[in-house]
Amino acid sequence: MNSVTASRFFLHANKFGINHAIVSSNHGSVARLMSSLTPPPSFNKKDDRREIHSTSATKADVSMVTEVESTTTNSSSIVDRFVVTAEVTVSKIFPAGFGWQTSSIIAENNFGFAADTINFALTTGVGDGLGVLTGHCLYYSAKKAITGDKSINMAQEFQTSVLLGSAAFCSGTAWQPLVDSLQGANLSFGGVFAGTWAGCGLAFYAGLRVGRTILSGFMSHIEEPTYDNSKNDASLSCVIGGATGFFVGTDAAYLPDQNFLINFVGIPDGTPDLVGCAIAGTSTSMGFLASQSIFNVIFPTGKCWND
Repeated sequence: MNSVTASRFFLHANKFGINHAIVSSNHGSVARLMSSLTPPPSFNKKDDRREIHSTSATKADVSMVTEVESTTTNSSSIVDRFVVTAEVTVSKIFPAGFGWQTSSIIAENNFGFAADTINFALTTGVGDGLGVLTGHCLYYSAKKAITGDKSINMAQEFQTSVLLGSAAFCSGTAWQPLVDSLQGANLSFGGVFAGTWAGCGLAFYAGLRVGRTILSGFMSHIEEPTYDNSKNDASLSCVIGGATGFFVGTDAAYLPDQNFLINFVGIPDGTPDLVGCAIAGTSTSMGFLASQSIFNVIFPTGKCWND
């Protein structure tokens, strides 16, 4: 064997060894299959072409396996997103709407606050925030008791509920004054719906950022404001805005012909209080589920708040 031929032999052998090692380390089953199909390196051009074709096939198979694994991961990520969405809806979004409506009844009937006063707005904000805080703590307490999941840290969950509840207080307080202003401007139902979505979403976001700034100083499980969590807070606030937008549909008196939600979540005069509270919680749940479902599908993996 002359030096040129020997060099070619070691080059081909090295290439085969590297390719085989890569496939074996990452995809053992593919490596075993391809090792039985790949011919050994040789010294003529015909065999060289066979080796090249075999190597290309190996790379194609590995690429196909990688693509399948990537698709499976993305599918799993979407499923996980919808699981988190359902949990948040049950533990926080429904209680928020229920709490807001309950506190509005208390504000009017027990305290005598008119709907256009700051006292009414603050009372409903407190009800919204308490709904989130209570719902979150009750849900995770029950989940831990039922499943026995020791990874659920109730101290951490309580602090999380305080952060989310404080943000819900901000959006809940802003809701009635914002709706009154938009309706007073004689906007269409769609205009009030969109304006409430944007305004309450911004109020919730501001509440999260201020809450992180203040609460992180003495609550160890709350992360201080950073660029990364600002993106998560923004995406969450956007869908919270959707929940508050759907809540506008409970007002059956304002432009009922334009209210496309009135048959689902409208609360006409004479509705029993408890029924009205349940409808209110349903309206916020519908808004959150609708807007978050879109986010679950369109956001890249790792980019949405619930990843």
